[in-house]
Amino acid sequence: MTVPLSFYLVLSGVVFLTGVTGVLIRRNIITILLSVELMLNATNINFVAFSEYFHNVAGQVFVFFALTVAAAEVAIGLAIIIALHRAKSSINVDDFQLLKW
Repeated sequence: MTVPLSFYLVLSGVVFLTGVTGVLIRRNIITILLSVELMLNATNINFVAFSEYFHNVAGQVFVFFALTVAAAEVAIGLAIIIALHRAKSSINVDDFQLLKW
């Protein structure tokens, strides 16, 4: 029994919309970072689904590169969050106005 491509695309869409909703609604930096990771995982689901559909492993190989970049992004993001928490004692996005005029 094979799962049709459309099921993977719907799953990817739901995961991506969950990530977008998390970025737009939540004010906690860690939750926003996790929501961005959800969006990256949604794209990875698409890469793997299309890779299987077209019988080409290039999409699966690209997922490994995307996961590597995502891991580096999380490490840098957590370092920035720790630095901001030490400076302001908060992780609420509304408390930071570092780039505003």
